[in-house]
Amino acid sequence: MPRAVDGTKHKDRRKKILDQAKGYFGRRSTNYRVAKDAVAKAGQYAYRGRKEKKRDFRKLWIARISAAVQAEGLNYSQFMHGLKLANIELNRKALSNMAIEDKAAFSALVSQVKSVLA
Repeated sequence: MPRAVDGTKHKDRRKKILDQAKGYFGRRSTNYRVAKDAVAKAGQYAYRGRKEKKRDFRKLWIARISAAVQAEGLNYSQFMHGLKLANIELNRKALSNMAIEDKAAFSALVSQVKSVLA
């Protein structure tokens, strides 16, 4: 049986990689041998990025909460400790959103925390 060199499976496998490399610079987008490495590296970056995104958003929420709480005369750690003592279970995303969109409710929350801490 003759050896298949230009079969559809072979072409499909290469085409899939080159489609993923679309938009890359230079030979990375047109040459299979180079594109294969570029796509593999891009996959590693993407995997790492999905983990980093969670960390980055948490940092952002904490920075927003901290800024809003400092305007009320507390610091972030005291505020979070007060929330725990007051048995208020709100996650950082919700607190951050509240600090931006509903300042009145957030300041009420801060005053409740201050009363628990006092």
